[in-house]
Amino acid sequence: MKIVFANSAWVSAAERLILRGGGWQKIRLRVRYGLILHPRAGPVLIDTGYTPHVTTGARRSAMLRFYGTVLRPELVEAGQPMSVLARFGLTPRDIRTVIVTHFHADHISGLSLFPNARYIASDAAWSELKARTARQNLRHGVFTELFPADFETRLDGLSAMRPIPSRGDFPGGADMFGDGSVVAVDLPGHADGQFGLLFPEMDRPLLYAVDAQWLLKALVENRTPGFPARLLADDFTAIDRTGAALRRFLAAGGEVMFCHDPGLTPYDLTPEGG
Repeated sequence: MKIVFANSAWVSAAERLILRGGGWQKIRLRVRYGLILHPRAGPVLIDTGYTPHVTTGARRSAMLRFYGTVLRPELVEAGQPMSVLARFGLTPRDIRTVIVTHFHADHISGLSLFPNARYIASDAAWSELKARTARQNLRHGVFTELFPADFETRLDGLSAMRPIPSRGDFPGGADMFGDGSVVAVDLPGHADGQFGLLFPEMDRPLLYAVDAQWLLKALVENRTPGFPARLLADDFTAIDRTGAALRRFLAAGGEVMFCHDPGLTPYDLTPEGG
């Protein structure tokens, strides 16, 4: 099994917004998504990153246009899904599975690019999304126009997957492909239904912890940002519990990787052209 991550875009944020006690200087953050070449499931995407659907898409609502204006994501052409798949001799039609870690725009914007894909996501979070009004979904950072019209019919919920128990400080979760190679791990705090992916068979077990923090430094030094970052969290009180569990995983010999940390990892594709 091979795992790589691509950078779909850069966004900038003041350090103190993503690191407690940080300065006002701007930090450029990656917007990663992943590609798994799985021996049984084939090519599998982990989210989609930012795509032009967010920056120039014709279906954007006024609020999504405002979101793009505020965040100003700088798309990386070489890191867009089409370009990355081509590097591996693949096309969007070859993707049969997209794992959707949560429903924020920088994770779902390109879902409609993959006509043959099934989507694996939290079915509980999807049910809650459907029960909310459009305004309530915006409060949760969800732009529903980014979902394909047939998302629900193509959804495979986590609740139907075989549970795997935790082992000491290595978390358990849902067995995504029935072979224990990829485990969906609940990561409450940042977004409704967010889960990360544990790859327990790597030489050093890897936990892709998505947006549990923006910076690895914030996790290692226990410097979760406070106000105003807490306003963006789905459950701010859960962020500390999730962070503590991730630090225990690190101490037990695991490796943690985030979506937005700017540091290059051995799993990142290069050059990115951005």
